[in-house]
Amino acid sequence: MSTRTRVPALGAEGWFTPDAEEPTLLGQRCTTCGTYAFPQAAFGCPNPACAGTDMETVPLSRRGKVWSYTDARYQPPPPYVVPTDEHVPFAIAAVELADEGLVVMGQLVPGVSVDDLSVGQEVELVVDVLFSDDDTDHLIWKWQPVTSATTGGAS
Repeated sequence: MSTRTRVPALGAEGWFTPDAEEPTLLGQRCTTCGTYAFPQAAFGCPNPACAGTDMETVPLSRRGKVWSYTDARYQPPPPYVVPTDEHVPFAIAAVELADEGLVVMGQLVPGVSVDDLSVGQEVELVVDVLFSDDDTDHLIWKWQPVTSATTGGAS
């Protein structure tokens, strides 16, 4: 029996940890002013009021609240790989991270549509397969609505 290799999707290397149990987005924080960046800043602090150039890599919040959402009814251009023979629309959310205040875009897990979402709804980060080829699963982060099963209380 062969084991499938799991790797971040092309272009998302270093943006998240592919840990299935506790995945996190990897951002940066300016050591001068504390401003966060995601994806990681290439040229220092993104805060225009700060001249800091020293950025430290930090794990970002795994939870946040839906800031906005829509669905992708068009097939994204390459290098996006359609996981099926025909493009199936999927939900996308802009999520404001709980601690940092950053807004991060991402797909919702399969089975969640825009009809299942609302602004302010709590979601959490998961890692899921974006597409598979011969022996490799290409991973990306996605958002999953928080339910009573994940919080231990009512949703």
